Amino acid sequence: MDKMKFVIVGTGRITTLHVEGYNNNPDAQLWGVYDKNNASATKFAELYNIPKVYKTYEEVLSDKEVKAVEIIVPHDLHCAMTIQACEAKKHVSVQKPMAISIEECDKMIKSAKDNGVKLRVFENFIFYPPYQLVKKLLADGEIGEPVGFRYKHCGGGLLSRNAPAPELRAKHIKNLDKSLKPTGWKVNNKSWTWRLNDSRCGGGPAVFDDGYHKFSMFVDLLGEVEKVYSWIDCTAVIPGVYQDIPATMMWKWKNKKLYGTWDITAATDMYIEGKYYNCDERMELTGTRGILWITRCTATMLPNVAPVLMYRDGKMQEFWDMPHDWQDSFTACTRDFIEAIRDDREPKLSGERGREITKFALAMIDSSKLNKEIFLDDYEDTVTPKKKGIFGRRR
Repeated sequence: MDKMKFVIVGTGRITTLHVEGYNNNPDAQLWGVYDKNNASATKFAELYNIPKVYKTYEEVLSDKEVKAVEIIVPHDLHCAMTIQACEAKKHVSVQKPMAISIEECDKMIKSAKDNGVKLRVFENFIFYPPYQLVKKLLADGEIGEPVGFRYKHCGGGLLSRNAPAPELRAKHIKNLDKSLKPTGWKVNNKSWTWRLNDSRCGGGPAVFDDGYHKFSMFVDLLGEVEKVYSWIDCTAVIPGVYQDIPATMMWKWKNKKLYGTWDITAATDMYIEGKYYNCDERMELTGTRGILWITRCTATMLPNVAPVLMYRDGKMQEFWDMPHDWQDSFTACTRDFIEAIRDDREPKLSGERGREITKFALAMIDSSKLNKEIFLDDYEDTVTPKKKGIFGRRR
């Protein structure tokens, strides 16, 4: 059987991690690429030996050889481009968050069903091998019944290539260790500035954009959520423009006496080693008999500590024997979508599940705005934000 042909739409920074899932894949080929910046698409195709570069999105959708598209563009474009692809009878993988309102999620799900194609929301964290090990250890009863959950996120800014001129930004640091080198990957300004505009991003870059990963894990690990409460503050990125940090969020899982907390901080003068974004992410799950930790994800603040730890019966056990590069989660997520099409099954991250996670995230944002707890069963955000200027997140 000929390999299924896939096309990537959008060549932003994160797209580079989507390619590996097609390499040496027996079922699928990364056949083409499209970006409204044709020079960027051409360069991307040359770098990854992709056979075809399309000049328009319509050209992608009219190509009868194309089986599916991966849409990796700003969030406000997800709904229209997904519906357009569904109507062209192409299977769709759309980058998280699924859309910027529940109203848009519903339109996308309906279009996929009406046209008999699969809709998947790309989210790699639940495919991260250390997370999958923790999920298995929990299911096997290794720490008993879960009784508490904490998640920690801290962005380190010292010498981080995620923002321009890392060495220049570090010059104000006293007693700086001269052996420290710039860390993380370079991120083009165009890849993050639109995330500061709520009408394009759908919410803040920390809670809504990146936060989708975390909300996805929380639901995948322990089930549906009953209610949420949050405090979301803001910090200037440039004068007059803010990101949604610091923040603290709480929630209760449905039908369980079990609560979770997640806090987000930015430490501009902290050095965090990493190949990708320089943020430290740690998970702690307490059970009736023990505790499980994931010590890293995107970056590696604690390189000499095992990716997974388990405390039980007075002893600490380390787990090193699994892949734990962030790339591994992207590769596995891509392959799941390919296999879902091949086997004619639902992808693990379906449109319906994407709607659930989007609802979780939007409820958190509204909880902070309204200063009250929100029950998810009663929550319906059906208003798609109106377009704003270049920057929408102002104080």
